Amino acid sequence: MSRLWKEFSKGLWKDLPPFKLVLGLCPVLAVTKTAYNGFGMGMAVIFVLALSNMLVSMLRKLIPSKVRIACFIVVAASLVVCVELLMQAFAYPLYQQLGIFVPLIVVNCIILGRAEAFASKNPVYLAVADGLGMGIGFTISLTLLGSIREIFGYGTWFGMHLFGDWFEPFTFMVEAPGAFVCLGLMLAGMNAFTNWQRKTRGLDAIEGPVHDCKTCGMCAQKPTV
Repeated sequence: MSRLWKEFSKGLWKDLPPFKLVLGLCPVLAVTKTAYNGFGMGMAVIFVLALSNMLVSMLRKLIPSKVRIACFIVVAASLVVCVELLMQAFAYPLYQQLGIFVPLIVVNCIILGRAEAFASKNPVYLAVADGLGMGIGFTISLTLLGSIREIFGYGTWFGMHLFGDWFEPFTFMVEAPGAFVCLGLMLAGMNAFTNWQRKTRGLDAIEGPVHDCKTCGMCAQKPTV
């Protein structure tokens, strides 16, 4: 149980995809004009990431190593088609808002990265836990970033008006430069909080990203499992 929780929880803070691993930044910056868009994209990524991890783990002993990346892409692409069809059927306005970024989930670094680095080397239950944790962390990140941009940029949150007529929208926040600035401020805040935590524990203030090669594999070092 401790290993299961470890693989699930690392995606919520320690290896939070957009801020700790700095992966999946394209949809993070592009679709987070509103909290609703960020949440919708996050749910789509959870669906694809958890199921692709599960399928890759189930098929890992059957897939030849030389064609494993192509097979991972086929698995992810099939799941993305399912997401597209489900969105068109049940959330068509959201599908129109997200646009090209829904089919681009198939080339999201998080999807292929987790399939190659983790799911292809671990049993199904751990692969699903990893996919769910990473997906939920990604969804929280997009929803939070979208909330900040929407509140300051439109004066609303999930479409609900928060201020009176006196509010002057800060439209910079819903433009592309505003996304970069907001993401940078959030990343700085997370690093400051992490350093403060380490100082209170008597540890060094500076902590770089620590990647367990058994779970991340983004470096060139070959995992030993």
